[in-house]
Amino acid sequence: SRRSIRAFLDKPVAPDLIKKIITQSARAPSGGNLQPWYVDVVTGDSHKKLLDLMNKKIADNPAGETRDYDFYPSDLPDKYTYRRRATGAGLYEAMGIAYDDKQARWDAMKLNWEFFGAPVGLFFSIDKFMGKNQWCHLGMLMQNISLLAIENGLATCMQEAWAVYSETMHDFLNLPDERVFYCGMALGYEDKTAPVNKFITEREKLVKFVSFIEYLQEFFKIFSIKKGPSYHQ
Repeated sequence: SRRSIRAFLDKPVAPDLIKKIITQSARAPSGGNLQPWYVDVVTGDSHKKLLDLMNKKIADNPAGETRDYDFYPSDLPDKYTYRRRATGAGLYEAMGIAYDDKQARWDAMKLNWEFFGAPVGLFFSIDKFMGKNQWCHLGMLMQNISLLAIENGLATCMQEAWAVYSETMHDFLNLPDERVFYCGMALGYEDKTAPVNKFITEREKLVKFVSFIEYLQEFFKIFSIKKGPSYHQ
């Protein structure tokens, strides 16, 4: 049921519900139980201050700031580029925006930094010394939050767009220098009447990315050739 929701109702989320969701989500697995994640929750007056700040930052520097990481590989193969472009085209179509209408596309992009109207913003960071494994574990925590949000009648949108202004977010959240700011997440109640929320991204068929291995049969076949019949025992 998880989808990226890009239009939310102006309806507050109870603080106790936010705490409950994050507490349960922290049962996500992590190697050695390192629990390498940090979460900053922005609501209320802080939420308004952040939106006001972002309006100014975007006006002054629409190109963004120095990023802590690349969103995509520079040499993205065609099949991935196709999926990315198809998603963008589908979103613009759902919003009634012509592909060549650059101003309307930019206006839609700026909604990222308003949490698409969601009253809660979650921000995720991780220590710089952590490796790829720990980044995966952070992702598991985020996925848990998204799924538990649905279970509790809420919706989310994971937003790497916030990393375009990572310096601003470091300052606003008062993150230590040894921390990497990863991304944000909008959390709130879905506006089910919004056209953009009718758009659902496609998923590839299993045959495209799943291999079913008949392990024992292949194991015996390999060892019967390499080591002889006695290895079947």
